[in-house]
Amino acid sequence: MTQQPVIIAQDISKRFNDFQALDRVSLTVDPGERVVICGPSGSGKSTLIRCFNGLETHDDGKLTVDGREMSEGSPHIRQLRQDVGMVFQQFNLFPHLTVLENLMIGPRKVRGLSRHKAEELARTYLDRVHIPEQADKKPEQLSGGQQQRVAIARALCMEPRVMLFDEPTSALDPEMIGEVLDVMVDLAQSGMTMVVVTHEMGFARKVADRMVFMEAGRIVEIAPPEKFFSNPETRRAQRFLNQILGH
Repeated sequence: MTQQPVIIAQDISKRFNDFQALDRVSLTVDPGERVVICGPSGSGKSTLIRCFNGLETHDDGKLTVDGREMSEGSPHIRQLRQDVGMVFQQFNLFPHLTVLENLMIGPRKVRGLSRHKAEELARTYLDRVHIPEQADKKPEQLSGGQQQRVAIARALCMEPRVMLFDEPTSALDPEMIGEVLDVMVDLAQSGMTMVVVTHEMGFARKVADRMVFMEAGRIVEIAPPEKFFSNPETRRAQRFLNQILGH
């Protein structure tokens, strides 16, 4: 029996006043699939994935995530946020809490785990992102790359079915980007369902099952990475790749 897609977007649109952020976007994401969304600034990439975990609500169309239809005021939003992890450009860690406490807060408050179970889980995921030795530090004592890895571990502590990444390396110094991408490659190789908005084309080429190229609130092109990078169908995608890869 074939599994249902985890995300089904059908003709979803989103406006901010007079600005059309999303214009009839349709996309499905299957369990275990890694989808990378790219495109110029303002093309709707971040808005789209923010709709996927209920941070934005779409105005038109239909969006189903993990079998639940999402809409304004949906009763499923709380459950959705447990099942769909999100990692942002900014790390959004609580500065007054240690790394370990930052990871434990969600499992304890939202999932109702005991302190012991939550700590066990937190240490497991700190191992997973290769910084177990940072557990007792405060976020300000860590590098940007380490903080972003803590943010990834925090999302994983909710044991989500899908992970969304919104340009997770764009706020990092160049030498820290690789350590965060390495963690994301590990996750991808473990079979995690991932939707990643990024300009890191080396990462995309390595892990993506499908590339999605957006412009002006629309999906312009969807293709496997080998096709997208070697022979994009649209001139607009070709121009974007030339700019970003320096060809």
